[in-house]
Amino acid sequence: MTPAFLEAARGGTPAHTPIWVMRQAGRYLPEYRKIRENIDFLSLTQTPELAAEVTLQPVRRFGMDAAILFSDIMTPLEGMGIPIEFQGGPVLPEPIEKASDVARVTPLEPEEGVPFVLETVRRCVEQLPEEVPLIGFCGAPFTLMCYLVQGRGSKDFVKARAFLRSEPAAARDLLDRLADGMATYLEAQVKAGARALMIFDSWIGLLSEPQFRELERPALDRIAAALRPLDVPLIYFPNQGGHLLGGVKGLDVDVMEIDWRRPLSAADADLDGSYVLQGNLDPSALFAPPETLDQEVDRVLAEGRKLSRGHIFNLGHGIDRHTDPDQLARVVDRVHAAPVGGQE
Repeated sequence: MTPAFLEAARGGTPAHTPIWVMRQAGRYLPEYRKIRENIDFLSLTQTPELAAEVTLQPVRRFGMDAAILFSDIMTPLEGMGIPIEFQGGPVLPEPIEKASDVARVTPLEPEEGVPFVLETVRRCVEQLPEEVPLIGFCGAPFTLMCYLVQGRGSKDFVKARAFLRSEPAAARDLLDRLADGMATYLEAQVKAGARALMIFDSWIGLLSEPQFRELERPALDRIAAALRPLDVPLIYFPNQGGHLLGGVKGLDVDVMEIDWRRPLSAADADLDGSYVLQGNLDPSALFAPPETLDQEVDRVLAEGRKLSRGHIFNLGHGIDRHTDPDQLARVVDRVHAAPVGGQE
């Protein structure tokens, strides 16, 4: 029997609406915090036994319909010649500052550059129930470029956006290099056992639609074309990208994650009903009283039942670190008990 998540991702009608949540493995869980007492974040991501355990924790606790690999979007960059440190967030001691620096970004050889990720995938797949597929993931080219040029996190990534304008040819070269590296990275995850893939474009909302069409869309098309022969569902998340959906339309992916700022039915219309939609409960709803939370879940489910190709329940962004796990358990149970599209 096809797992509910994969059935939905292919546009089918599963027995229940599948649910998983972004950042479901992490610091809101006491069992995760216990592991972190003795190990730093970077070491945890590079220790397959522990990274696999963390990946599995929310599946055991909540009965999620998919697991997502515990890692970080920056992880593969070290294997592409870019040193990274974590100081409460990623820090690049040698950011890209001029056109000639782009040559420092080299092709990824997964078995050499990220062997611990592939071993984590294999360990997860060995331990997951057959009905719970593992989602592999990467950061999107523009989002990775933001960190590579800015050198660290930022609210506006002005240095990265300036680089797009001051060095357009170098920026396109960098985005292509990142696209090729992420395609290789995702393919390796599938070969190790991942059964679906997700591309996180966390900072794409900083671009205008013309910039998106000119710069990021070709890089995304490059990734999608490389991965399509693998025949696994591909998810794209244009965070805060409601204004970009006209430019996103036609991208060769199966599922589009929608953040909470755009109703699912409106996004469905923007995208001509071409995709399964994933989302989009506001993570802050998990802090509401139980009856209010129920109403918010029901609202998203009602939107999901209107969609052209189907719905995978998720949050509209990652779960907050201060969330009560019992609130998430309530959401999972309510989603699983709800009728799916066409049912009474």
